[in-house]
Amino acid sequence: MATWNTRGLRGSTLEDMINRTNEKYREKGLALIQKVPTPITPIQIDKEHRHITLAYFEQKSTVDYIGAVQGIPVCFDAKECNTKTFPLHNVHEHQVAFMKDYEKQGGKAFLIIYYTSEQKFYYLHIRQLLTYWNRALEGGRKSFRIEELDPAYFFDSGRGFLVPYLEPLSLDLSLDEESEVDNHG
Repeated sequence: MATWNTRGLRGSTLEDMINRTNEKYREKGLALIQKVPTPITPIQIDKEHRHITLAYFEQKSTVDYIGAVQGIPVCFDAKECNTKTFPLHNVHEHQVAFMKDYEKQGGKAFLIIYYTSEQKFYYLHIRQLLTYWNRALEGGRKSFRIEELDPAYFFDSGRGFLVPYLEPLSLDLSLDEESEVDNHG
């Protein structure tokens, strides 16, 4: 069973930024996205400071966030990377399986990666993740480089939002619509 330790909260700054963005999106009626809580069982509790210092995860979590954007179901996970190479072991097999199944049900599944060294965000759709994932399964690189990513899906904080991921999601949705027109027209 996986254990949790307070030193392991590497992604909490990104999650805080996304949580604040999600609240703003909700206030403006643009999206309703919730953080998915990960059930834990405490093992050690600091009674003086009233917080958990050691716990184990009760079950594998799916993704960090789930909800709807203008009627479109979305799910995504938030990841931080402090180098220009993203190791695929940061994404778990059960998360990939969940995101693939989510897409089959008509939703949009993606990762938001924050490249801390570049101070840039990246919207990585499950389709693109699967390209790298399958390459690793076939014996190839078990990571991908920032140079391999589509420049159109990098984004910065701005326009009143800390992590404005609706912009690259909108681009992704417009490409889906173009693809459907091409396939049917």
